[in-house]
Amino acid sequence: MSKKLHEIPINVVNVKDDGQLEEVMLYAAHKKIYPRWITGFWNNWRVFFVFITQLFFYGMPWLIINDRQALLFDLLHRKFYVFGLVFLPQDFIYLTALLLLSAFGLFAWTTIGGRLWCGYACPQTVYTEIFLWIEKWVEGDRAARIKLDNAPLNGKKLRLKFIKHSLWVLFALWTGFTFVGYFTPIRALWTDLLSFSLSGYALFWVLFYAFATYGNAGWMREQVCKYMCPYARFQSAMFDADTLIISYDQERGENRGSRKKGSDYQAAGLGDCIDCTMCVQVCPVGIDIRNGLQYECIGCAACIDACDEIMGQNELSARAGSLYH
Repeated sequence: MSKKLHEIPINVVNVKDDGQLEEVMLYAAHKKIYPRWITGFWNNWRVFFVFITQLFFYGMPWLIINDRQALLFDLLHRKFYVFGLVFLPQDFIYLTALLLLSAFGLFAWTTIGGRLWCGYACPQTVYTEIFLWIEKWVEGDRAARIKLDNAPLNGKKLRLKFIKHSLWVLFALWTGFTFVGYFTPIRALWTDLLSFSLSGYALFWVLFYAFATYGNAGWMREQVCKYMCPYARFQSAMFDADTLIISYDQERGENRGSRKKGSDYQAAGLGDCIDCTMCVQVCPVGIDIRNGLQYECIGCAACIDACDEIMGQNELSARAGSLYH
């Protein structure tokens, strides 16, 4: 019987400790990631950036400067209004310069701060975080969501899934509407929407952007970062020895393992890591950062918050504080 694509194994060059070639799957079926909710210093910064970026995105089209929309790229009349300034198509050179500065700024910032853009301000990260908030509010935290997905189809499951997806769709539609409001005067767009006289052009782009938001943040999530975004692939070329990255302190943490309260775990050859896997459970891309830096890591520092919380509570290690830095 022929095998499916995700069942086809290949031999790789990597050699295991016993000298044998490691066999891996050429195609691996996607496994849904259920990030656990975490609080802490870095999570507070993520929440802050979610609110500040979305306040700008959703609020800016409604802001009026000099009797005009503060940000409006009027393609129909070929005029671009930016905070009281008016640009015409022949001023395109300014947009080119702005895009170049933004690109070089991103590259420079990556060299200094690593992937902080990915972890805190990237639209994919921000909208995924918002969708996860809705999911947690409706279905519960990680354990409850896993239990719900594994449960047979029943009335409760249908109700929770319907509420969650309805909220996702409503949020995505409002996002699509706001996006179109940057290219069509948003107040006129709102009036057309209420009177059911929205043009086919505007309706198409509202639905298109809403579908993209719903699909990327609700379903694809980390797959966009891992497989679709080119930044994840070439960002390592911009790292140097001084780049800020999230890393696990192996010298302190290894060998990791569980231990009994009050035992001399250091005499038993154990490090400070109790192998609780909380750092893995809170990771939005589902990696184990203890295995070293990986291109999937978006630098969100959720693992630091998780380790801070666990190491600050337990009495199984001699030293408190995160094993990550």
